[in-house]
Amino acid sequence: MRDIVDIGMGRTARRTFELDDISIIPSRRTRSSKDVSTAWQIDAYRFDAPILSHPTDALVSPSVAIELGKLGALGVINGEGLWARHRDVESKIAELIEVATGDPDPTAAIRLLQQLHSAPLDTALLAEAVGTVRDAGVTTAVRVSPQHAPELTPALLEAGIELLVVHGTIISAEHVSRADTDDTTSAREPLNLKTFIADLDIPVIAGGVHDHRTALHLMRTGAAGVIVGYGSAHGATTTNEVLGIGVPMATAIADAAAARRDYLDETGGRYVHVIADGDIHSSGALATAIACGADAAVLGTPLAAAASAPGRGWYWPSAAAHPDTPRGALLQVATDEDRPTLERILNGPSDDPYGELNLVGALRRSMAKAGYSDLKEFQKVELVARG
Repeated sequence: MRDIVDIGMGRTARRTFELDDISIIPSRRTRSSKDVSTAWQIDAYRFDAPILSHPTDALVSPSVAIELGKLGALGVINGEGLWARHRDVESKIAELIEVATGDPDPTAAIRLLQQLHSAPLDTALLAEAVGTVRDAGVTTAVRVSPQHAPELTPALLEAGIELLVVHGTIISAEHVSRADTDDTTSAREPLNLKTFIADLDIPVIAGGVHDHRTALHLMRTGAAGVIVGYGSAHGATTTNEVLGIGVPMATAIADAAAARRDYLDETGGRYVHVIADGDIHSSGALATAIACGADAAVLGTPLAAAASAPGRGWYWPSAAAHPDTPRGALLQVATDEDRPTLERILNGPSDDPYGELNLVGALRRSMAKAGYSDLKEFQKVELVARG
């Protein structure tokens, strides 16, 4: 039963929960963490770790996508980011970090980021980045926005991508946007995701969504996975501050998992993966997101701290570069002297008592303490809400 509260005369709201509000209850039966699998599979692609990278240039370069792939995770390149606009991306990011470090005005770095993203998209550059990842033998995944999906996808397919991520802060089954002209009365042809996905031979992950109804509608488009959340990172993502929109992640994941069950019944067995994207900054939050019903999780700040991350310890979400409504800021998550390897972040060893290292190892141990051997079983674990 939903917990509805009065917020004023004639107006009610639903009580919801963040991941921090939820705890996992250990089982009377435990098992060795060596007997636990954290693997998951979407369509024909299997991964040893239920982790995708947030598609930001601060985190994912072609080399980092390759490194993540070899570690069993999935690196997602931003198809509308700097790798698709500039050949000298490293120098552009260095310039951006210099501004972020030296200018006390946080808007200075955002203005520069917007300027860097005002350069035209170059599909040849994007295809080159995809080819580098593809030739390394790991799964290639690229993120596009609903607005640019029709124009970029043909070049991406030709370059050999294997997973397409149609990702926005908030997405629906049908997206309508104004044409890029001065004539505000004209409009682009709506992006009908159901038709768009049906015409593709590769699986599509789409999102983000925040509620049961929208998640169910998105599943009906044929998406192989649905992203839940808006990539929230305290101090970096500002969707709530800018748009006033946001659903606490534990509730959003559980609602999407319920939509997955409804869709499974509706279709007689088609399973759509729920991918959590928001407020996952530690191994405990990762475990809680899976326990609430997620099949995998998108990570931003934990991976941005890696020594190989292009942002050199700085993080910003992809929405931070929006030309007129940026929904993110630059956040320093690690210093040059304190940047672990991606291997250590994912698989340890760890000397960090707060769960920022050995994320996959800690998830495996949490599953073992609750007595479950795989991710789908772990979604049935008993939970308790605090407060």
